[in-house]
Amino acid sequence: MATFNRRGYKKSRSNKDISADKSQTAEVFDSLDSTANKSEQWILKNQNKIFILIAAVSISVLSYLGYERFISDPKEKEAISELNKAQYFFEMALVSNESDSLFRLALNGGEGKYGFLDIIDEYSGTQAANLANYSIGMSYLNLKEYDNAIIYLEKFKSNDILLQSISLGTIGDCFSELSQPNEAFEYYQKAFKHNENIYTTPKYLFKAALIGSEIGKYKSSINFLNRIKEDFPDSYEFSLVEVQLGRIENLNN
Repeated sequence: MATFNRRGYKKSRSNKDISADKSQTAEVFDSLDSTANKSEQWILKNQNKIFILIAAVSISVLSYLGYERFISDPKEKEAISELNKAQYFFEMALVSNESDSLFRLALNGGEGKYGFLDIIDEYSGTQAANLANYSIGMSYLNLKEYDNAIIYLEKFKSNDILLQSISLGTIGDCFSELSQPNEAFEYYQKAFKHNENIYTTPKYLFKAALIGSEIGKYKSSINFLNRIKEDFPDSYEFSLVEVQLGRIENLNN
């Protein structure tokens, strides 16, 4: 970590005093980094689950609306019916201790019903198949099969205020897990630019700022954090901004 240069010190002070100040400042930043890392870990551990759950509920609602809208189309009606069972396994996996086996059931099917992978094969071109791509990507994310998650999330398209942003941001998460920070940085930016809202925009601005600081994009990271500070004071990420601004501004000096 670069040493923080305190401004406005008097020239008459001894080198020993200046070194002590620098040492104390470095310790402060080390402490802030430790606290920030714990906060970031909490975000990654809990917010992703919360957002996936929100998205799962959104898909359930959309599938119901799709049923109502496309009830005259037998193929769409049948596809949505199959989607509901797979989605049931998916939502159970989010709150279960046996999540891996349930995610596999959601993907491959069970109890005589199709899984998400069957749906995209059997009902290609339907709204249900499109929604299945999203849930397949999220299932693979939870199974830590990040390459597969990216493949299916990139196929998903939606005008929903949350789903498309979460999909793009999750692709960023997958690239981050695959140690491809430049690609992650790109997708986090796509995620917060897609549809501005109080939920996904500050989340992905913050993630973009963090990973941007890892690849030397200090000015961009500072701008992202300042945007959270100015535009999203009610977001959870707002409480973490000052610590990260201090850390990244110090790196940028």
